Amino acid sequence: MCEKSPHAPFREFSLLWYPEPMTSLLWLRQDLRTRDQPALAAAASKGPVVPVYVLDDETPGSRRIGAAQRWWLHHSLQALGADLQRLGSPLVLRRGRSAEVLRQLALETGASEIHAVRHYEPWWRRAEREVADTTPLVLHLGNHLVEPAAVLNGAGERYRLFTPWFRRLIDMMPPGERLPPPQALDGPKAPIDSERLEDWGLLPTRPNWAMGFGAWVPGEEGARAAFADFLPKVADYETARNFPSRPGVSRLSPHIHFGEISPRTLWRHAVKAAGPAARTFLSEIAWREHGTNLLDQFNDYGDRNGRAAFDAFPWRTGPDAEVDFLAWTKGRTGYPIVDAGMRELWATGWMHNRVRMITASFLVKHLLIDWRRGERWFWDTLVDADLGANAMNWQYVAGTGVDAPVFSRIMAPLTQSAKFEAADYIRRWVPELAGLGDTAIHAPYLDGAAPSNYPAPLVSHEFARARALAAWDEARR
Repeated sequence: MCEKSPHAPFREFSLLWYPEPMTSLLWLRQDLRTRDQPALAAAASKGPVVPVYVLDDETPGSRRIGAAQRWWLHHSLQALGADLQRLGSPLVLRRGRSAEVLRQLALETGASEIHAVRHYEPWWRRAEREVADTTPLVLHLGNHLVEPAAVLNGAGERYRLFTPWFRRLIDMMPPGERLPPPQALDGPKAPIDSERLEDWGLLPTRPNWAMGFGAWVPGEEGARAAFADFLPKVADYETARNFPSRPGVSRLSPHIHFGEISPRTLWRHAVKAAGPAARTFLSEIAWREHGTNLLDQFNDYGDRNGRAAFDAFPWRTGPDAEVDFLAWTKGRTGYPIVDAGMRELWATGWMHNRVRMITASFLVKHLLIDWRRGERWFWDTLVDADLGANAMNWQYVAGTGVDAPVFSRIMAPLTQSAKFEAADYIRRWVPELAGLGDTAIHAPYLDGAAPSNYPAPLVSHEFARARALAAWDEARR
């Protein structure tokens, strides 16, 4: 028997209080930041961190991220990779099914557990279960102000309607304190194989339809700069947000979608900057979370009507409807405000919020085309395409959602265009109308002012309204 070292008790004491550092994987998805990143903070507190992004086009099925989101993802990962490299733990890039890739990477690195921000899309919930089957998975609240299931009424039930849901959310605020960014990270002892971002083909080439995306600055620093620019406008947001010709909106939605800035950072800074006048902006942050609340309750909300009465709705199909749908996607409907919005979307991957409602209403109620087709078009062309928000907004406009006005509420594009002074917005995105005055530009065909290279309206507002109401009557019968 060996003689006991005189230092043995000290070693035993140190082992008790200073356990061996534990390597953790940081599974990144739509949480591409280092500030107020609870999964990153938790993993870093345990020991070495291996940040990993998995390009998973298998688990989402038909909901793999669209082309516009892929453009943003490339640049956001590029920015995050540089930040993590400076902190001391390079970003690992892998492709494949998330559960399989993470299981293999845990074996390669000896990681004892995986930390991740919780996501609520049905495919990510499924992936989280699959990952947890092979490796301990610790999920953190990080992309929302509160867990959706925590916002309950007095009877302990979930809300479906936004207004009472928002009132309850306000009662639960302010959100928790923000976490500071790490000063440094312990990286893995040995280099880990990583794929090259450039090899993923996330950027368009032939043709490069993203030439107009250059105004965006994806990444955490881009998000912080955009928010800093918007903060002085928070108090005027309630009015200014409705006018597409004015710089009154935040343009933060893609940064929020990719998790480049946290909701509680937005909430706390907005309240500090504008006090009670920030409420309308706060309600927009909450509106996105309400989309998650509905998605968490109805996993198929992006594909199924929230109101069963619409399951028998006589949506238009066939060649004529296809011609109209194509004209809508290309911004060739003959309604200037609709065409301006659809062209802005194609050119920049984004559309002004007021115009999103007008263009969606036009497709659903003027053209009588199923809202799901529009939702899928937005899914592919929006840089901020969030399933909960996208499905909720489309179902709200269509009248099919659990929290939506009646179908008979039909937006009049010409009235909306004039009311919200969209003339300069139209001039920017429909240049063939740029020479028209502020009055004629909203409906150039009514007084014969439309140039020969601008299309005639696909349908008159009066006819479209009557047809939509007749279809609704038929569905209710």
